[in-house]
Amino acid sequence: MFVLLAVFLQKLLNEMKFRSHIFSAIFILGAFLCSQAQVVNSINQDNIKKNLPKAQKTATAKAPLPVDPNVKIDTTTTYFRMVDTAQAYVRQKDWTKAEAYLRKALAAEPTNPNNSLLISNLATLQRYQGKLADAIKNYTLAIDMTPNAVTVLGNRAALYLQVDSIALAQADYEHIIAIDPSDEESRYNLGMILLDQRKYQAADDQFEEILRYHPESTLAAEGKAFLYKAKGNYYKAADYFSDVIKSRPTASLHANRADCYLMLKRLNDAANDINSALQVTPDDGYLYLLRAKLNKLRYESDAAKRDVKLAIEHGVDPQIANKVIK
Repeated sequence: MFVLLAVFLQKLLNEMKFRSHIFSAIFILGAFLCSQAQVVNSINQDNIKKNLPKAQKTATAKAPLPVDPNVKIDTTTTYFRMVDTAQAYVRQKDWTKAEAYLRKALAAEPTNPNNSLLISNLATLQRYQGKLADAIKNYTLAIDMTPNAVTVLGNRAALYLQVDSIALAQADYEHIIAIDPSDEESRYNLGMILLDQRKYQAADDQFEEILRYHPESTLAAEGKAFLYKAKGNYYKAADYFSDVIKSRPTASLHANRADCYLMLKRLNDAANDINSALQVTPDDGYLYLLRAKLNKLRYESDAAKRDVKLAIEHGVDPQIANKVIK
């Protein structure tokens, strides 16, 4: 019962991309806006977490549904009855009621050995509801009870990233790797944190370690794509992005490759990638900024100005956006 509840919640976390691919939303506007030494600054924490609230709102926007009357309820004890009821509400994605019943279970048997898992599940439910401070507190309590719980450590690390506690996230990923050196996602996330710190060799070491354990890893290829892009090697970056896109195309990967193509003056290829990304995420202001950059390189100044305006309307800082057309 406890494992089923945890697996269901973790599956939802994965679907809502609260874990490693928080970084895949990044795309760097590159040397067009800053020198090569400053390129990596565009891998900033605003971009790292910008898609998380959107995913969270999607999860909580649905109206609560009643408990499925066909769900079997174990009535032998109050504790198990509360857990079963919480699980029924989780299936209906009614996070508030699920949280309430988990709290009732914990109150019924505060010394039950299964409580570390229940507290972790409670933290996940709070995370869905935007109660981030409470979620961190409960993930930490669960980790105190089971220090080597890799899944809980990973969830807390991702949440630390969401709230800009980068050093704490880094410590959690390092802890996970000490427990399980083959953990692909933790090494990827740690590599991306190191990349943001301009520790290029240390970041590459993480990506190489992924390949040692997982030779066909697309996460390692994605990490190397961002690494080469940050270092200004747009040829290699584009090649790595292409490798990842073949098996796992996303709007952000197309946007990143488009930016590389713009730096290489492959304008038609860039246009194709920008269009592909816009079809998936038409509300992403940075895509309009990329298209403005493309139009400027094509000497289509009116179109570039229109796209800068669209970028600002979709949330891009006007000071950043207006640099494209200066």
